[in-house]
Amino acid sequence: MLITLLDIVHVFVCCFLMLVVLLQQGKSGGMGAAFGGGATQQVFGGRGAGNLLTRATAICAAIFMLTSVSLAYFSSSGDRDLKARIVEEQRKGRGTEGTRVKSTKPKPTTPPAESAPAPAEK
Repeated sequence: MLITLLDIVHVFVCCFLMLVVLLQQGKSGGMGAAFGGGATQQVFGGRGAGNLLTRATAICAAIFMLTSVSLAYFSSSGDRDLKARIVEEQRKGRGTEGTRVKSTKPKPTTPPAESAPAPAEK
């Protein structure tokens, strides 16, 4: 449930971060100029809105980083659980003596060399 909540927050923060970054006015106006040209200068122009958008960008970036690190940690914690289970199964599989059981298969042997028949005496 926690991972699902982090996924949802992560996606919303990503979308909001993209929107906030695109609304910031760059050297050539950016997306802010595309939403109405001179009218956007009044709404998004000035130092007040710039500070608001800058703070919103910083906050969204921090939340994005935290959710990214958290999701990476939770995804790798499954690997740690799997490794622990494998080690536990190996300990159980060794037997009660704590040593490995040797194979009981017989080793293949080569048949004895056939000797040539003795020459018959006359």
